[in-house]
Amino acid sequence: MLTKKRYTIKNMILWTRWETLIFIIYAVIVTVLYSVLGFTFLNFPWTPIALVGTAVAFVIGFQNNSAYGRIWEARKIWGGIVNTSRTWAMKVLDMVTAEHALSAVSEEELQKHRKTLIYRHIAWLTALRYAMREGRSWEVIDEERTNREWLNMIHIPERVNDLKTELSPYLSEKERDYVLSKKNKHGALLFLQSRHIRKLKEQGFVWEFAFLELENVLEEFFTLQGKSERIKNFPYPRQYATLSHLFVRIFILLLPFGIVPEFSEIGTTLTDSFPWFAPFFVWLAVPFCVAVSWVFYTMERIGRVGENPFEGSPNDVPISTIARGIEIDIRQMLDEDPESIPAQFPEQYHVQM
Repeated sequence: MLTKKRYTIKNMILWTRWETLIFIIYAVIVTVLYSVLGFTFLNFPWTPIALVGTAVAFVIGFQNNSAYGRIWEARKIWGGIVNTSRTWAMKVLDMVTAEHALSAVSEEELQKHRKTLIYRHIAWLTALRYAMREGRSWEVIDEERTNREWLNMIHIPERVNDLKTELSPYLSEKERDYVLSKKNKHGALLFLQSRHIRKLKEQGFVWEFAFLELENVLEEFFTLQGKSERIKNFPYPRQYATLSHLFVRIFILLLPFGIVPEFSEIGTTLTDSFPWFAPFFVWLAVPFCVAVSWVFYTMERIGRVGENPFEGSPNDVPISTIARGIEIDIRQMLDEDPESIPAQFPEQYHVQM
């Protein structure tokens, strides 16, 4: 997610530079045809074009509101994961004790169980963020040239390393192989967590009430996981996305045929007052067409990339950064050596991953 406002306009211009070039060329061609070559029949009434533009603006507004709603909901879900993860670590550290143990147990063994439960949770975060980064047929980040340039410039963690490598520090080889054999790997990890705390309850390392509390936290993780999967696996309705995409392009195609004649007429009215400037006034239609086309196209494209908040674009939810922040917090709760705790993923071009 982009972290500095002053880079937004600059990035937007760079992000849409190829389309802007097309808008310039197209507006120049229409102006040359109308003004230089005398194709004055290329004249559409401005009122219908303005009405189309108004309708397109409503459609784009609806798309952007819906896209923002998906992004904001995804951010709230991952905010819930942050809070519940800290709760899990706190309860594991305080509830896995020898107070009701059926046999003697050392503090080292208890700490080993606590560490296993917390590390397995980090593995769950890792598997979940990898699942959220998987591609879907309706996701569009790879379709645009500038989006591909962006992906080549940055290093999204889930695209750099494979899941097996990332899980290895947190799971035993047996558990890792078990998890990787499942389709829903993050769900399999929650199942392992539940089975582990049940065994701890049977040994008396977890009191029955504490067991229920820990199970409730796991249930909350399942709920948050399901909500995140819902956004990932259910796209913004394609009929709205397709129509918005089509209507914007129709409006951009019609725009110069309404603006160029209007500017030509204005230039004619200036002949008496500014005879040296009037013949050239029609060329001001070019930057005007480009500006209007850029605004409509950019807003539609922002809505399009905002539909899928886990792809890895600059405006997506930074799930890699969030997951690493949780890992740092809960490993500090374990009083681990700071040198052994991985650093936060660095911002790249002022964007959190």
